[in-house]
Amino acid sequence: MAYTDIDDGSEYFQTAAYSGNGTTLAVTSQGNATIAPDFVWVKRRNSASSHALLNSNLGRSKSLSTHVDEAEYTTTVANKDLISFDTDGFTVGPAEQRNMNGANQTFVGWQWKCNGGTKGDNDDGSITVNLQVNQQAGFSIGTYTGTGDEETLGHGLGVAPKVHITKKTNGADAWNMYHESIGNTHGLRLNNNGIKEDFGFYGDTSPTSSVFTIGGVTSNDRLNTDGASYVFYSFAEKQGYSKFGSYIGNSNANGTFVYTGFKPAWVMTKGTFTMGDSNNYNWYTIVDDTRSPINTISLNDALFANDDNAEGNRYSGTGSGIAHMDFLSNGFKLRGSSYESNQAGEYVFLAFAENPFVSSKGTPVTAR
Repeated sequence: MAYTDIDDGSEYFQTAAYSGNGTTLAVTSQGNATIAPDFVWVKRRNSASSHALLNSNLGRSKSLSTHVDEAEYTTTVANKDLISFDTDGFTVGPAEQRNMNGANQTFVGWQWKCNGGTKGDNDDGSITVNLQVNQQAGFSIGTYTGTGDEETLGHGLGVAPKVHITKKTNGADAWNMYHESIGNTHGLRLNNNGIKEDFGFYGDTSPTSSVFTIGGVTSNDRLNTDGASYVFYSFAEKQGYSKFGSYIGNSNANGTFVYTGFKPAWVMTKGTFTMGDSNNYNWYTIVDDTRSPINTISLNDALFANDDNAEGNRYSGTGSGIAHMDFLSNGFKLRGSSYESNQAGEYVFLAFAENPFVSSKGTPVTAR
């Protein structure tokens, strides 16, 4: 039985559910531990509104949204949108561009800790990356400038990442995801509902313990346009805290069980294949144990990275209340036959822990 690397996932990842006040609001840590986040992803729950993704590399004024391919937005007023990354969460204000604190509106804020905003140049690859890293959590945030030629980028994790997500910041272009489960010749986009794409964006080369590859501009204008600015998030798998893999759905209410080695706090899934004569249902599906603390989690609680709809809006008709999944002590189990998570085909997933199944000392951990 493998020991875990991290005993308390809330030291590095937390979900905060909160109600906005329309003025200034400090969203404080809601887990066992206090978290000082470096990557914050906020979504309004009760109505359609853009996703807001911000990180401490670029600063509180620079935001992106996953459901569109637009360039980053710069908030010009100091007390609007995200006001600050805090030692105990984050502070939001009235909306200038990103609605993160509308009065009497409900929100969710997913938070990852990296290195407190401390960053430096990494020259492990052929392009210099401005990088902050937390090897314990298997997480790094980097920014770089494209060249148009095939290049390598240092990620700083010390082990090969299983996932990295990249976005051009100074222009409109797709969000691109490398996921080990579908290999180095394919990729996915956060901002659309398409299947996995066969492309050379990663130079058909798997990442190493020090670098990952981006292809030349002839096959890779989304990740490596000459002179363009980019941000990436890299994730390495950590026993008992994070898991990035794939599973095959079975189109059954008694669905597939996916082992993670921990009780999940957050899961995002994506179908990689065409379903029937359409792929219109291949959405990213995001659920967490803060908004949905009791099994079975309904698709009414789902949010989608490539959709700005309200929570569960995709299921407001005949699908309302449809069962989705259970969070178990050592993984998650699909409980419905939805297109989004459990048809007969391959899905990839990203999962972060509430707590491990076995502690770093080898003792069983009771799920909180």
